[in-house]
Amino acid sequence: MTAWTAEALQTLGATEEIEISSHRPDGTLRPYVIIWLVEVEGGLYVRSAYGAQNGWFRRAQVSGTGSIRAGGIEYAVEFVAAEPTVQTAIDASYRRKYGHFPADILGTVVGEAVHAVTMRVVAA
Repeated sequence: MTAWTAEALQTLGATEEIEISSHRPDGTLRPYVIIWLVEVEGGLYVRSAYGAQNGWFRRAQVSGTGSIRAGGIEYAVEFVAAEPTVQTAIDASYRRKYGHFPADILGTVVGEAVHAVTMRVVAA
């Protein structure tokens, strides 16, 4: 695993929606899905708004690798479980970045119910 560059963190952190994909068993990428992403202390995080059974989330957990793209740039990534100690900061980051959305939408990605479906997106 490698660290994100300052430029990548800035681009991804400022982009409202990114596209995310995971690898199939044969190594090809699945179709991209649009998702929200936040930056916390130099790490990038995504959450499954619709729980552990959401298709993109299950596939990313199983494959452990994939790709994200935003701002015209594509990044190879690894998906790892987020650390429990950073969950509160991730909630706060989602509120700051996406707080302009209605509470019922924002509520799908903040709070204890989604802590278990949070992944850190690591530069590969």
